[in-house]
Amino acid sequence: MYYPYISQRYEHSTRKITVTGNGQVAVEPDVATVQIEVSTVNAQVSVAQEQNAEIMNRVIQSILQLGVPRENIRTVSYTVSPQYDYIDGKQIFRGYEVNNSISVKLTDMQQVGTVIDTAVANGVNRVSNIQFSVEDESIYKQQAIENALKDAQLKANTIAQSLKLSIQPQPIKVTELPAANNPVLYKSVAMSDMSSTPIEQGQIIITATMSVQYSF
Repeated sequence: MYYPYISQRYEHSTRKITVTGNGQVAVEPDVATVQIEVSTVNAQVSVAQEQNAEIMNRVIQSILQLGVPRENIRTVSYTVSPQYDYIDGKQIFRGYEVNNSISVKLTDMQQVGTVIDTAVANGVNRVSNIQFSVEDESIYKQQAIENALKDAQLKANTIAQSLKLSIQPQPIKVTELPAANNPVLYKSVAMSDMSSTPIEQGQIIITATMSVQYSF
C-alpha cells in the first residue's frame, strides 16, 4: 500500500541540518561575595550565644569601618547544636556550638583580602568561600550568544561543503540551550604572612549554547 505522506515527511526531514554552536566570553569580575563565620562553644547555650553575638558584632563593626555599606552585609545562617566527644565508645557531652555565618558583598576587588584579614583579626574563625561574579551579565551574555551563532554557522558550512550541499544562509530555527554557564567563580582562601591575604579573582567565563537549523 502506498502512503504518500511518509515519503514526503522523510524527504522534508532530509533537507535540514541542525548544528550546535558554542560561544564564550571571558570577563573580569566586578563583585565579590565573602562568607565568614563565627563559631563558639560553651557548656551553657546562653553563654555560647552571648560570646558569639559579641564577636560577630565586633566583626561587623570592623567591616563597616572599612567603608562597606551595611546593606551589603547579611546573615546567611545561624545554628545552635549540641556537641559530643566519643571516648571509649561513650558519648560525652562537650557543650553547645553556636555558628553565625554572614556574607559580605564587595565591589572593590582590591578590598577582598583586607576584609578577610580584618574579620579574622576581630574573631572570625572560618572563611567559608569567596564567590566572584559580574553585576550586569546581560551584555556579556549577548556577546556569548553572538559567538555561539558564528560557531554554528561555521559548523553548518563545514558540513555542507563536505557533503557538497548548498544550504540557505538564513537559519529556519534558532533555540538557546541550557549552558554549563559559570557566572560565579569559586575561590578558596590561602592565608599567608603577608600584610594582606592575597586573593586572585581570575576571570569568569560567560557561555552560551545555541541549536541552529538550516535548510538545504
